[in-house]
Amino acid sequence: MNIETKSPVPGFDDSYTLALGLDTGPLSTDPYISPAHYELERERVFGRAWLAMGREEQVPESGSYIVRELEVCNASVLIVRQKSGGIQAFHNVCSHRQNLIMNSSEGRAPRFTCRYHSWTFGTDGALLSVPDERRFFDFDKKKCGLTPIATEVWQGWIFINMQSEPEVSLAEFLGDFGKFYTGVPFPGSGHSLKFEANLDANWKVISDAFAESYHVPSIHNKTLRPAFSNASNPFARPIRASAWGPHSAYSAFANLEYAPPENALGERLAYRNMGANNIISPSGANEIDKLLGHPSINPNNSAEWCSDANVIFPNFHLDVSFGGFFIHHFWPTSHRSTRWVAEYFMEPAADFQTRLQQEYYAIRNIEVLLEDIGNTERVQKGMETRAKRNIYLQDGEVIIRNLLHHIDRWIKADSAREALDL
Repeated sequence: MNIETKSPVPGFDDSYTLALGLDTGPLSTDPYISPAHYELERERVFGRAWLAMGREEQVPESGSYIVRELEVCNASVLIVRQKSGGIQAFHNVCSHRQNLIMNSSEGRAPRFTCRYHSWTFGTDGALLSVPDERRFFDFDKKKCGLTPIATEVWQGWIFINMQSEPEVSLAEFLGDFGKFYTGVPFPGSGHSLKFEANLDANWKVISDAFAESYHVPSIHNKTLRPAFSNASNPFARPIRASAWGPHSAYSAFANLEYAPPENALGERLAYRNMGANNIISPSGANEIDKLLGHPSINPNNSAEWCSDANVIFPNFHLDVSFGGFFIHHFWPTSHRSTRWVAEYFMEPAADFQTRLQQEYYAIRNIEVLLEDIGNTERVQKGMETRAKRNIYLQDGEVIIRNLLHHIDRWIKADSAREALDL
């Protein structure tokens, strides 16, 4: 079910939290610091949910592959474009002595050979050759191929499910959100600017940092606040909040009065052709219509819109803004550590002006992201003191509350189908 509210500065009578049917009380810090809770998340959330791996453009031709390490699932995943044109994920594990087969994170190979004893596999996972095969006992190569992982593609995004037989399909898992977002264009899908860091913080602490705009006037006081708040909305309250079961979204507010200050010569030069109310966009005004033309982007058709942040349960953010889209992955590596990956997609620059704009875009994103992630380890340390046992969320932080609510549902549910209320 999709429920949303529209007022940019509502009172409690039109609260996002109440409209989404969520509790308004304080929330425990245990999900952020408890090793036992993390083990439940590993088993009942990451072990049963569909997990986004990347774009199909990352495996463009037969034999193209990417490898993803999923510490939270104790898995190394090999994702391959097959000769048939389909995309399939396998456990990156040799059938002989369980060695990891591919060591590079991406590449192209007509077959995959384990370096330990040279067992060789095809792109379809079949075992092709075994040195000195006749010396094995009762040996059947057909039973010794790579172990497949359930794989499906939605809108160009590759998803896997670690269950040997997934309880729900990807379409069922995405539900109404998947239908709502069908047909959204993703310009520049094959070209991205990537950031990655290993952080000493629970994965939800880092996810939370990108799931609300309440922090913008404080942490981003000099970088984002002027463009994303003004006298009518001083706390950068979102202009929309929506939820489709465990998946959710909010739209961020744009200050229509914003203009780069006179002394911001670099910003003025880089964005002289923008025509958009967003100081960190990689594209000119001619790119905006590619996104705004779809009804699911800025669905309230607000003039004060600057971006949509979409949270695909459990750990994938798919965000769109003027001229482009960007993603965040939050991969748990322990109950108090995370590998965070962010990618900002854009069309390759066709001229000097666009290249200049994209270089400035990269510099500004680095500055903003450092402000965001630089605070996450301090939050984790504060929670681990146990000086406070609860967190208090305001209405603009409703996306965080929705995620915590559904993590709890998945942990308590006997099946993914029950967790999704199917």
